[in-house]
Amino acid sequence: MEANGPPAILGLLSDPLRWQLVLELGCSDRRTGELVELVRKPQNLVSYHLGELRRAGIVTARRSSADGRDVYYRVHVARCSDLLAEVGLSLHPGHSNISQQSRATVRHRSQPRVLFLCTGNSARSQIAEALVEHRSGGTVAARSAGSDPKPLHPFAVRVLAERAIDIADRSSKPLTRFARSRFDRVITLCDKVREICPEFPGSPTASHWSIPDPAAAGDERAIEDAFQRVADDIEDRVALLLAELGARTTQETRHD
Repeated sequence: MEANGPPAILGLLSDPLRWQLVLELGCSDRRTGELVELVRKPQNLVSYHLGELRRAGIVTARRSSADGRDVYYRVHVARCSDLLAEVGLSLHPGHSNISQQSRATVRHRSQPRVLFLCTGNSARSQIAEALVEHRSGGTVAARSAGSDPKPLHPFAVRVLAERAIDIADRSSKPLTRFARSRFDRVITLCDKVREICPEFPGSPTASHWSIPDPAAAGDERAIEDAFQRVADDIEDRVALLLAELGARTTQETRHD
């Protein structure tokens, strides 16, 4: 049979530095300076490869809400998965069925504990906490808190109600409430909180999800739309987190 050229992603990720950058961004959203320290390469070289990954849609970027001069980069895991799946299909059309049959999730030997942090604990971290509880069926213990707690935002209640999750009776909690608690993962969803996040007992794995505050989007319609985007983003990230933790997840269709 006539051979076609290799899929573009193979050439893109065959560069060791690009692959290392993708791996680091798979663990946490990061700034250029942090990536420079992690990969031990000059900033201009790291910036060049980040630009190539962005052009391919493998990496996305957003300006930090803590310091507007900084940019947080994030790997587009779904895009990578789709491109890599195309590689498998190009090798053999039966790859898709084999891949699906081999995906099995198992229960964690002990219940993982995850803490989500943002500024007000009024939206992002509450959404993440509720989605983890719901999608894991209780196999993951999730908590959330804020550095400056504010009342639960009504749009946070609404976007989760559309996903059949009721958080209307929940309240915001201060970060200090969990200062002595042990967690397996501590995830910051706010750039400002990341800058002041304290250390927790047991040295839990720390990750950052750079997600804008939906309550600061503008008028009511813009805020409502922002909450939908943020909930979708967090739901995608939660699905990956639960898969990583080996937790059983509920199979549900996202609200359109």
